[in-house]
Amino acid sequence: MKKLSYAIMIAIAAYAFQGCNNTKKDAKESADSLNKTKDTTTNAAATGGIAVAPDDAKFATDAANGGLTEVTLGKLAQSKTSNARIKSFADMMVTDHSKANDELMGIAKAKNITLPAAPDADHQKKIDDLSKLSGKKFDKAYVDAMVDGHKKTLDLMNKGAKDCKDSELKAFAAKTAPIVQMHLDAINKIHDSMK
Repeated sequence: MKKLSYAIMIAIAAYAFQGCNNTKKDAKESADSLNKTKDTTTNAAATGGIAVAPDDAKFATDAANGGLTEVTLGKLAQSKTSNARIKSFADMMVTDHSKANDELMGIAKAKNITLPAAPDADHQKKIDDLSKLSGKKFDKAYVDAMVDGHKKTLDLMNKGAKDCKDSELKAFAAKTAPIVQMHLDAINKIHDSMK
């Protein structure tokens, strides 16, 4: 009976929370909100708790958001570019970031971290903007986005490798940082060749 009462209270609270929240959240904001409600210190019995510190959960959602974007943009570039170097780079993005996303999902599942199911609004806007381009305009915009995105992702991974308290997330960040650096080096060479 107690479990049923808890379930009903959670359902009512969730419904009330949704009703009060008139602003539309993107997938990353929703994941971050869900992770905050899993705070192990206050309502672990109701939510199952989360096995990492809030900053570690935020790292995971940020990393997943970037990874989802890289795969989506890589697939877009595979279909839009006629530049062999960019197509090869896009193939690498889809392969490497899909692998990293899968690894991160496994860690997140074990730690009860909710990850976004789609890129956030800012990244989706970038995807939408790039999808409207073609030819050299697409190539330039894609390469610029990859340079910028990989600089930010490298900073995120280096920070995670240094600051994450969870050993698995810390190891994931440390293992992923050199791969992101390799991607950044590769896209910088493509960028420089386009000048």
